[in-house]
Amino acid sequence: MTVTAPDALKEADADQSRQAPRPVKAGRRPRMPRRPHADRAPMGDSRLAFLISLVVIAGLVGWTALQLLTLGALTQGRAQNVLHSQLRGQLAAETAPLGTVAPGEPVALLRIPTLGLEQVVVEGTASSDLQSGPGHRRDTVLPGQKGVSVVYGKALTSGAPFRSITTLTEGDGIEVTTAQGVFTYRVDGVRRAGDPLPAATSGGRLTLVTAEVSNLMPTGVVYVDATLSGTPVTGAGRVSAIPDSEKPLAIDTSDLPMLVVALGALLAGVLGITMLRGRVPAAVLWTLATPVVLASLWLTAAQLSHLLPNLF
Repeated sequence: MTVTAPDALKEADADQSRQAPRPVKAGRRPRMPRRPHADRAPMGDSRLAFLISLVVIAGLVGWTALQLLTLGALTQGRAQNVLHSQLRGQLAAETAPLGTVAPGEPVALLRIPTLGLEQVVVEGTASSDLQSGPGHRRDTVLPGQKGVSVVYGKALTSGAPFRSITTLTEGDGIEVTTAQGVFTYRVDGVRRAGDPLPAATSGGRLTLVTAEVSNLMPTGVVYVDATLSGTPVTGAGRVSAIPDSEKPLAIDTSDLPMLVVALGALLAGVLGITMLRGRVPAAVLWTLATPVVLASLWLTAAQLSHLLPNLF
């Protein structure tokens, strides 16, 4: 007997209806269809500018700390290499200074074998001068000359060349090379505010000055006095007075205009990113904006460092 297609379909349906239904596993529920994600509202320009400003401020704080504690040492090391070559050439040509010169110019080479320290001393003790190396106080004689020569140095930032001078003990040697020769001093001791001043001398004395630091903050001034071994030489004069910005723990405000320019560049960068968002591709925008923001951060951090106490 021939079975037609409709009859076969009816028999298959009857077989399926006679099969027992499969039990549903306990705890298993049918999956619900996912709801489509709602489109996010576009961020307004004011909110974006605020968020970018927060990021820039956080970056400025972090970059400033990095500049003071790490990058400043690299900058100071590079400056020392340039100053060393300059001073060596002047000594060879016998053109090194005998008296007061422009701030920032090299005047002497300072060596302290006990500390493994060798630094070129520049003229001037403002914060910007001391970022290159120890600075000679301009109203005192140069090292090796008759009288008291005073040299400042930083204790924490810009390579911190004087961070360890408080460990010097009586009798330690300090060697200074100038246009007038090589001079050796012997340490008399370390003193702080309230300690008696060293006795007057008819020869030469060198006083190293730096800050005492506690919890990353300057807490006072410390001095290391040393007496010249041998006969001092005659100097060529010095300035009669120095501005307040060159005194111990002073702040130099002369670079405030440059700080304003740097902050203005940062602000312009934030506004530029806000205005160009959506008008140019994101990759192009950040490729153009990142170097400008980084350069502005670097310049701003450098100018902020001038507002710190000079011995810090």
